[in-house]
Amino acid sequence: MYTFDKQLPGMTFDAAVARTKQVLGDSGFGVLTEIDVQKTMKAKLDVDMPGYVILGACNPKMAFEALKLEPRVGAMLPCNVIVREREDGAVEVSAIDPVASMQAIENDQLHAVAGKVQTMLSDVVKAI
Repeated sequence: MYTFDKQLPGMTFDAAVARTKQVLGDSGFGVLTEIDVQKTMKAKLDVDMPGYVILGACNPKMAFEALKLEPRVGAMLPCNVIVREREDGAVEVSAIDPVASMQAIENDQLHAVAGKVQTMLSDVVKAI
């Protein structure tokens, strides 16, 4: 698995996006980017798709630690968290597993930082 996932029964898409942002903020993550994939696909390709938002989340302290260890790791930041409406109408939130995404980099100290962020993001998803 490369993501932490949670179904959000009974929650609307917009409420799920708002709740995800709130829990990220409460857990020390800022949302640096927000991409409305549904809107972008409609505008660029004239296709309809269910709600889908990508939130680029960053914990500044952990990002700084990672950048000190591997200056090019910024190419893999921020940590993406998605909120999406599934075809069956259910809403799901998923966060990247930073340990899985950092496996390509051979640096044990970086893997330790990724492990801390892994726990933090897993806790965020559970709290939503």
